Amino acid sequence: MPEVICTTVYQFPELSDAAKEKARSWYRELGPHDDWWDAVYEDFERVCEILGIRLKTNPVRLMGGGTRAKPCIWFSGFWSQGDGACFEGYWSHAKGASARIRDYAPQDAALQGIADRLQAIQRRNFYQLAAEVSHRGRYYHEYTMAVDVTRDSPTWQLPTEDAEEIVTEALRDLARWLYRQLEAEYDHLTSDEAIEEGIIANAYTFTERGRRLG
Repeated sequence: MPEVICTTVYQFPELSDAAKEKARSWYRELGPHDDWWDAVYEDFERVCEILGIRLKTNPVRLMGGGTRAKPCIWFSGFWSQGDGACFEGYWSHAKGASARIRDYAPQDAALQGIADRLQAIQRRNFYQLAAEVSHRGRYYHEYTMAVDVTRDSPTWQLPTEDAEEIVTEALRDLARWLYRQLEAEYDHLTSDEAIEEGIIANAYTFTERGRRLG
């Protein structure tokens, strides 16, 4: 014969500290929502635009049958050696990039330094430098980015000897910057505070010991 068993359930704030920790662990295992990195990517795309980087794109099929252009940005993280972020694109001189990046990110010394280095090497090459960034291999970090630096000189002048190294390292620093933003966003989304907000917003209920029920 079927039996009816009554169990008292509790809202998160009503749980003991030990039960709250169990409830947080359950919610944390669900992981952040799909495409949690979208806001970070949007910020990165804006930074690239300011710095003179046109990101390559791939077509992605939509559920309705159409397609959209997805920027070539990738990352892996955040627990293994070799984790990181990378991107593909085309870089050329962007007038006023150093000033514009300061307007956009006035407290971000790393971004400002990248803009200043790119501006300085362009100046030494009469603003004729360009670069193509391509991904190589099956991993995703700054050293999987191949950077080909060229100079569009009407007199066939070659880039200065330091141009390739400076541009390559600046663009790899930009990939490192992106990875730090992604890591910070993930840490925020999986923090106790964010987890608790998600549990409470969804009105999840638990047993006295913190087991999800209801």
